[in-house]
Amino acid sequence: LSVFAFACGGSSSGGNPAATGKTVGKASVNNMTVTLATETGVLKNGANDFTLTFADASGKPVDVGAASVNFFMPAMGTMPAMNDAATLTTSGTPGVYSGKVKLEMAGEWQVQIAFEGAAGKGKTSFPIMAQ
Repeated sequence: LSVFAFACGGSSSGGNPAATGKTVGKASVNNMTVTLATETGVLKNGANDFTLTFADASGKPVDVGAASVNFFMPAMGTMPAMNDAATLTTSGTPGVYSGKVKLEMAGEWQVQIAFEGAAGKGKTSFPIMAQ
């Protein structure tokens, strides 16, 4: 989980970013909900673009500072464990990140999210199915 995003510009998605995509997965951490969304609501084998949003109970984005996302698949048989780190960039809205990841294969992945900043420090994970 060593890929961190800092304030480095990016494009604003305007309004609620989850409204521009469909939820792939979400989890609760530190009284917030973190949501991963894509345009189609799915991730696939290969290159993927996604939006990561940290929000409070009312749905308002929360600035968490530096964040990272890693996609993990455990070892199976002779296949070693896989870790595909995502690249995150900040958007025009604090608490909303644009992400890119290249998943090595279809199947079940654990999305591992970590953050550290004004909202404290936290980690969470949730499963997704890549097609």
